[in-house]
Amino acid sequence: MKRPAISLLFFLAAGLVTLASPARAEDPIPLSQPLGAYYTYGKLSGVSAEQAIRSGSALTTIPLGLYSVTSSRDSGTYTGVVVGRSPFFHGSRTTNVPTFIVPVKIIAGGHTFDPSAADATCLSSKVPLTVFQNSPLFQSVSFTMNGKGVGTTQYSDAFERAEFWQNVSVTGNRFHTMMSPITTLAEQSLTLTSTQGGDFTGSFCGNIGIIDFATFDSFVQSTIVPFVSSHGGGPTSFPIILLYNVVLADPFVSGTSDNCCILGYHNVFASPSQTYGVMDFDSSAAFPGTEDISASSHEIDEWVNDPLGNNATPAWGHIGQVSGCQNNFEVGDPLSGTLFSPAVTLSGFTYHMQELAFFSWFYGAPSIATGTSDFSDHDTFTSDAGSVCF
Repeated sequence: MKRPAISLLFFLAAGLVTLASPARAEDPIPLSQPLGAYYTYGKLSGVSAEQAIRSGSALTTIPLGLYSVTSSRDSGTYTGVVVGRSPFFHGSRTTNVPTFIVPVKIIAGGHTFDPSAADATCLSSKVPLTVFQNSPLFQSVSFTMNGKGVGTTQYSDAFERAEFWQNVSVTGNRFHTMMSPITTLAEQSLTLTSTQGGDFTGSFCGNIGIIDFATFDSFVQSTIVPFVSSHGGGPTSFPIILLYNVVLADPFVSGTSDNCCILGYHNVFASPSQTYGVMDFDSSAAFPGTEDISASSHEIDEWVNDPLGNNATPAWGHIGQVSGCQNNFEVGDPLSGTLFSPAVTLSGFTYHMQELAFFSWFYGAPSIATGTSDFSDHDTFTSDAGSVCF
């Protein structure tokens, strides 16, 4: 999930963004729509993928399944790992990964962005955390993808089942990778200095917080992950760090919106390998094609399909958030800003997930998904990524 080449300069040149000059540190930076949104990721370091897989087998990290495929796109052989059992083994197994949701309140630029507080301005007085917990990311829903009923399950599992349907459907529908059990921990809080973050306002709903990426990721690894570990988590679990109308910049430049806006990322560090995901629940309407849980669905499914961040693919690009070329198995990036249909209504709230690209879109035909012409979970892609990107 590399940052796209389109920068704030594009929006400035197009007259779509106006910066205040100068702004005091406590003043929000006024902007106009649209804002650029993208996602990023971290790669496994310090240990090899083989060591991580052995840790999974020894139950000292999340379970990992190995795959090896010869791509029809470039005739190369590629290996990688997914969360849970490999769908290529044709086995019937449900893998449960204990998941911890940690809401984080951000105080920046004189404003508070609180997932645990009801929001009358942008969310009809609903509590973002409660809406998030009740979503099809964690609750089981009957999903149909490309005309195939892939089961009553969480969205991430439904996507993976559709992605590998011709392999997993022969097991009697008993192949699943689930986030379970799900535990919500006490809210944590981070107050930012003027050099670590701020906020901006514009014609969207409310304000949007902005954090320096390195500052926040250091906070996650030094504070949030140990907090989760002290409450029953650790490398065998998946911590989800939930932000509300807060994005990241890499790096943050005080008084500006430069290098913005990262809506989510997944990362891995340490040995045994600890994976985690950071995601924004968005009600600002500032990012076209992004609503409520769409950023979270992007990050959770990228974690399932590329938990260590180093699954290589033939090069692809010039699509979605990617203006150049990438060579990684990041299922959300080619369709960033494209929503899955239909939306799902649960507990009186209508949820929007992102559409995602299948394994066979990256590695090539023939498709092993829900149908031979299906290469994404809402059929936007009906063929693979094509010739290798240059």
